[in-house]
Amino acid sequence: MNIEYSASTILERVIENGAHGDLIIDEGKTLSLRAQKGELEEHKVSSNLIFGLRVVKEHRVGTAYSEASNEDALNSMVDQALLNASFAKVEPDENITDISGSLETDDEILCPIDTCTVEEKIAFALSMEEELSAKEKIKNVPHNGVSDSVSQRSVFTTSGLYANSKQRFCSAAAHALMEYEGKTVMEGTGRVSREFGELNYLAIVEETYSRCLGLLDGEAIPTRHYDVILDEEYQPALFGTFASMFSAQSAKDGVNPMRDRVGQLIADERLNISDSPHLIDGFGYTLFDSEGTKTATTSLIKDGYLQTLAHNSATAKHFGVKTTGHASRSPKSTLGINLHQLHIGEGNDSESTLYSGEYLLITDLSGLHSGANPITGQFSFGASGYLMKDGFRVQPVRNITMAGNFYEMLKKVSAVGDQLFWNQGKTDVMPHIRFSDVAISGS
Repeated sequence: MNIEYSASTILERVIENGAHGDLIIDEGKTLSLRAQKGELEEHKVSSNLIFGLRVVKEHRVGTAYSEASNEDALNSMVDQALLNASFAKVEPDENITDISGSLETDDEILCPIDTCTVEEKIAFALSMEEELSAKEKIKNVPHNGVSDSVSQRSVFTTSGLYANSKQRFCSAAAHALMEYEGKTVMEGTGRVSREFGELNYLAIVEETYSRCLGLLDGEAIPTRHYDVILDEEYQPALFGTFASMFSAQSAKDGVNPMRDRVGQLIADERLNISDSPHLIDGFGYTLFDSEGTKTATTSLIKDGYLQTLAHNSATAKHFGVKTTGHASRSPKSTLGINLHQLHIGEGNDSESTLYSGEYLLITDLSGLHSGANPITGQFSFGASGYLMKDGFRVQPVRNITMAGNFYEMLKKVSAVGDQLFWNQGKTDVMPHIRFSDVAISGS
């Protein structure tokens, strides 16, 4: 099937019906492997192809999608989108962007040719589960997986835009259950790469085992306020939980407390936060958004001051500003907003300053969504980690609750590290931040 021909035919029909439109075509293929008790429990190859059309006619918006690519199915999709638009309310802010030309990413960088065989990937999955299961005190490895996927997104518009990006994502992860003298703990870790051959199952085995062993004897600590540092995985997860603070869509909907605070001091002056979609090492790399707008680095917080909200073309028109290239839409959804790669700039604090004295290192948070209110900033999460002193572990900590207000936490920063770390999925990069006076409920 010729994707470009199908897109051209679809958009010509949209124009013939007096409308404007944009078309998203998502394609993908994934190999998934999972081992259990020395045998391959799952060997699955899946693929998808889905068309998602958005039309605007007389300021009314309609969407429709198709998972079939034959002519009748695509014609039906166009008819359905136009019909849906005819029943929709007037949306004065939403339109198809007036962009033409082409945008394409480099396949050699983002989608390198796979040199590993399926047999090698199966051996990787089996070896990872086998090696971890053989470790002392490990009862089983209930969650493990290896995947290799290629995804491609194409965006076409009636204004003449063609944008295309293709990426490879290889990953491996394992979570082990450790049990000893009536105590149990489950911990895990993972790795991602654009080339499967760069993954190392022994590194995953050793880190997972170390995390289990480290927390097995964890106990609650006394209830009081502590300085807190979150590890490379859960600091980005915390910021991600409250990422709607940067959304112009939530501001338009009246549920963003930062709506009227652009230009105001909202965080410690050492915090510099941006969305950096062009950091090539990250898997949030994005050349264009879901409307086909070319992306760029967007400063969100500079020296503690809120610089802008993240906009698509509709919210930009509503607030009288320019789009920041943060339109988000799947083939099946309506227009929204999403960040690409959150990037917090490194600070000036060395490890000796960042890790001085007593603090709590958080290595796990539970209830990140159910325990958070992005409107008020209030949160309450189950947590575990280590009580630390001068960078060394004093004791493992489990069965505690970390609670407070995220927007107030941003103002209570005592140190910002001078080194950057990617999270496990390589979607966010930031230094360690030491938050002061965080409420911890324990024993």
